[in-house]
Amino acid sequence: MKKTKTLDPKDYDDGMLPEYDFTGKKPIRGKYYLGRRQGYTVRIHNEDGTMTEKYYSPMIALEPDVAAYFPDAESVNNALRTLIALVPERKIGEKKAKHKVTKQKAKRAAAKK
Repeated sequence: MKKTKTLDPKDYDDGMLPEYDFTGKKPIRGKYYLGRRQGYTVRIHNEDGTMTEKYYSPMIALEPDVAAYFPDAESVNNALRTLIALVPERKIGEKKAKHKVTKQKAKRAAAKK
């Protein structure tokens, strides 16, 4: 296995301007994670004194193996709508049928053992 060279940040051009120096800064993992999971609002104050506000709904993260099948959000939504159309609609208040075991059936099952 070849050993990779560690590059000094000054030795390569990554497209960042020199005034953006992050040496000595400690990154924080997941700093905005909870905000994305709960949804968030962006407020932009315009020059004319008005404010533009846009709400972003909560982010739903797909596992990598699932995300490989969907190039964008629209294809995910189309697939989910197709699945929803296949599920029969239940009426409000409709309950699942409960399986009841009577004493006679329980006794017969015990007698067979």
